[in-house]
Amino acid sequence: MTGQKLTHYRKQNGLTQDKAASLLGVSQTYLSLLENGDRPLTAELLRKVVTVFDLKFTELPAETSSYNVTKTSDDQLTSDLAGLGYKGFSHYKPSHGKNPADVLLSALNANNRDARLVEALPWLVLAFPDIKWRDVTRVAKMHDLQNRLGFVVSVARGLAEQRNLKTTVTKLKRREADLETSMLAREDTLCNDSMTNAERRWLFTNRSKEAKHWRILASLSPQLVRYAD
Repeated sequence: MTGQKLTHYRKQNGLTQDKAASLLGVSQTYLSLLENGDRPLTAELLRKVVTVFDLKFTELPAETSSYNVTKTSDDQLTSDLAGLGYKGFSHYKPSHGKNPADVLLSALNANNRDARLVEALPWLVLAFPDIKWRDVTRVAKMHDLQNRLGFVVSVARGLAEQRNLKTTVTKLKRREADLETSMLAREDTLCNDSMTNAERRWLFTNRSKEAKHWRILASLSPQLVRYAD
């Protein structure tokens, strides 16, 4: 975030430098340096800015900007999804907030995930359709996650169609088209690599049309996603 944007958000909230500095826990002089571009905005301070100025989570710094994917445990991912507002985990302690792009990629970059976490991923895409998709797509390809990502985006697009969210549908269709150009030929799972051969055979025959298209062995479909509102 640039100093110019920081100034814009402060004024948009009707805050003086003194008041904003107090809310952010810095001096007025330091805030002035930040707004003038004379000091860098740290990740910790940026998180405070997002909270104080009521900005979108997509304004938070993202690991995807440096093409990294953080390894995340199921417990941490649960907290991250709760922090982003996922109703299915509203009774869990939320994290302080992360960029949705990081949460999405870290969720997909695992051999096995709890099924409840996997079910939350289409909601994540539906709730934050304006993440930096160019970076997300590039990182997904670097880690061979494009089929998993494409499938999740496809399910999210189906949810958007059910809700007649025409603008979101259009955006997600573009994302699917971008990912299709690099689709992997191999069959993959949606973070369920430990399934038995019998389960794999059943899913190969009975999976949803979205899963078949993206060569994913999974039963998830738009009709089976809860807490999508």
